[in-house]
Amino acid sequence: MEELLNNFGQTIKDARLATGMTQDALAEQTGITTRYIMAIENENKLPRVKVLFKLIRALKISADTIFYPEIKHTDKKKEHIIHMIQLCDERDLQVVTATVKALLDTK
Repeated sequence: MEELLNNFGQTIKDARLATGMTQDALAEQTGITTRYIMAIENENKLPRVKVLFKLIRALKISADTIFYPEIKHTDKKKEHIIHMIQLCDERDLQVVTATVKALLDTK
């Protein structure tokens, strides 16, 4: 548990950098200060649940990335596609399903 807490800031920083987002941009998206982002990433500051929720959503990462870092999340493209699919409504899901089926039928 201690290692998880000690690596939390690095996990957030890695996710932020993977998206190409600056600390300022993340702060703006989450409604917290850049200084607070810096404290989380560099000083092992642990945010409140409400801030954690905002960070996960702004960075578009799975909560598993934070709570289960031992699970290697190596295919970021697939994870991003899954995240986008989860945001789809029923009509969008029908379009996605048809598109994926068409792609697979051409193989």
